[in-house]
Amino acid sequence: MGLRQIITLASVPYKIRMASFASLGVFFGTAAYVTQISRATSYLSDEPEACINCHIMKPFYASWKHSAHARVATCNDCHVPHDNILEKYAYKAKDGMRHSTMFTLRMEPQVLRATDEAKKVIQANCLRCHSSLVEDLKGFEAHAADRSCVECHREVPHGRAGSLTSSPNALTPSLPDAGLDGFRDPGSKENKP
Repeated sequence: MGLRQIITLASVPYKIRMASFASLGVFFGTAAYVTQISRATSYLSDEPEACINCHIMKPFYASWKHSAHARVATCNDCHVPHDNILEKYAYKAKDGMRHSTMFTLRMEPQVLRATDEAKKVIQANCLRCHSSLVEDLKGFEAHAADRSCVECHREVPHGRAGSLTSSPNALTPSLPDAGLDGFRDPGSKENKP
């Protein structure tokens, strides 16, 4: 049996073959639609605006935008491993699946906290960026073994944006249109001039 016969399912009865192709079409069409409305491809970038695709991140984006870190670091600079590109995207995929699952199932907590794994990544990135400062501190290694940087530097870079209601009206950039104008409720305020 050749590759062409396998791809076209030549040995499968016609009705089952057509049902299989229709099912694949529905699956890939739905996947493309979900990718479009969720702006999934934006997560492949290092742009901080990708983080606010999820509305619960708006207070954190707003506090970062007004911090000293906004001039020199993006969200990924602090929250994603930088050992190699494979590890970076594997971590982003795993963390993104956790976030999207929690959001979809409405399991997000009122107060967001970093996981133990995320705390290790954040600590490593603090030390990576501030290595020259850390090297100047005598006895830092002994101190760092017991405590993380954010224990003392809690306000960096997110200030007090600790819960979903901490800054509900935070000024953040508006997201681009996802191309769903035809799916809006005709009576909604968004469609009124």
